[in-house]
Amino acid sequence: MRGGWFSLSERVRGRVRHHARLVARAGACLFVVHALAGCFLDIEKPDPRLDVPDSYVTARKGPDSALPPLDWWRSFRSHELSLLMEEAQTANLDIAAAVARIEQADAAVRTANAALLPILDFNSSATRSLASTAGGGGGTGGGSAHTLYNVNLQASYTLDFWGKNRAALLAADENAISSRYAKDVVALTTLVSVANAYFNVLSAQDRLDIARDNLKAARRILTAIDDRFKAGTASELDTSQQESLLAQVQATIPPLEILLRQNKVALAVLVGRAPEHFILRGGGTRRIAIPRVAPGLPSDLISQRPDIREAEANLRSANFSVEVARDAFFPTISLTGETGFESLALRSLFGPGAWFYTMAASATQPIFHGGALIAALEQAKGRQLELLQDYRKAVLSGFSDVEQALIAVQQQALHERYQQQAERAAKKAFDVVDRRMKGQIVDIVTLTQTQQTWFTARDTLAQVRLARLQAVVTLYQALGGGWSPPESKAPAAPTPDVVPNP
Repeated sequence: MRGGWFSLSERVRGRVRHHARLVARAGACLFVVHALAGCFLDIEKPDPRLDVPDSYVTARKGPDSALPPLDWWRSFRSHELSLLMEEAQTANLDIAAAVARIEQADAAVRTANAALLPILDFNSSATRSLASTAGGGGGTGGGSAHTLYNVNLQASYTLDFWGKNRAALLAADENAISSRYAKDVVALTTLVSVANAYFNVLSAQDRLDIARDNLKAARRILTAIDDRFKAGTASELDTSQQESLLAQVQATIPPLEILLRQNKVALAVLVGRAPEHFILRGGGTRRIAIPRVAPGLPSDLISQRPDIREAEANLRSANFSVEVARDAFFPTISLTGETGFESLALRSLFGPGAWFYTMAASATQPIFHGGALIAALEQAKGRQLELLQDYRKAVLSGFSDVEQALIAVQQQALHERYQQQAERAAKKAFDVVDRRMKGQIVDIVTLTQTQQTWFTARDTLAQVRLARLQAVVTLYQALGGGWSPPESKAPAAPTPDVVPNP
């Protein structure tokens, strides 16, 4: 049995052990190369920490119950708005595209993970060939034909000595995490757009009702002036002035119709429906509750805003990409092997003498690439610094957005209160003038000015109400949408690379 299968296997195992010792010695040498190269390619990760304030300037301290709930849109107490929000989350096309980008990022992670695993291929072939036996004197002769059958397995594996493939996997993983936060950014932007468009529809309905009511009042007064003109107690100028005011009020209606209908069309697109099949009831802004929102602490904002978390994940990915570019300077160690059966006769293809194998270990050390490797490293480091500044800007912009939204919520509430007082005073003056008009003891100039003041005050109040609602929506957006209840918050995972100052 010395020339048989079992003795052949013993020889193979001996050679494998020999190759393993050679690879181990080569690996020890390469570790020394890595240590020496590390002295020249040592990379320090940038410090992204920022000075986080203890509290917001404009915020008032409030209970945790006023923190934004996960379904923050329900705080406006509009059933129709809640239905639109739910439909947008399932049917909006921008959100669907963001979900597709998540699937792409997950596939990229699996692709990067494949580099850490060996490659195994199965091959089979049958080759028919004819060898020439022609002589040099110009004679011809018959050739011998034969067929070669081959069945084999090929395996290859690149040793990740320096962690290059591992770093590439971690970079792809952080990109996948970033794509999820990017989807959250798209979802939040979509929900905010739905809320703003819906409130624009309600406000347009309010303003249309006011404009039509003002039109009725202006027509009634014009009729009274016409009666006075016929009686000789009013001039043609008085009639013309009131007709001009009536036309001005009437001219405000078409722009409001445009605003109403266009926002309905925009809402239809946001919820993934054709405008022709979209019906919206609306009903005015007075039936919408204005919630009270507590902003929490600035330090919480870093973990709540999806755009900040996205920037953080992008920075982590860039850190790993720098490692990939650095490890490209080190040798690449590959192991390849092939085993199978080869025979000139199909019936003896799997016999003992037909078995063969090859094994090889190789190491490739970059020496001169025309500066391409250095340029790639510098590019990765530049991208790292760019994303570092993007992260810092995202954090600072988050604080700024919350402060601006808090200011808007606070001041718009005062604005609405003062405008309500102005509207009530204008209405009272109009009622006085209207009574005097019936007694024919009012000056027409005073009548016209009083009408204009009241009509403008009513329309302005509707606009201020809309601005206050949108300020609250902007605050929800600035806070990153809804927050989990404090008692159910899981402890945050440590982030050694990207952490704020305590």
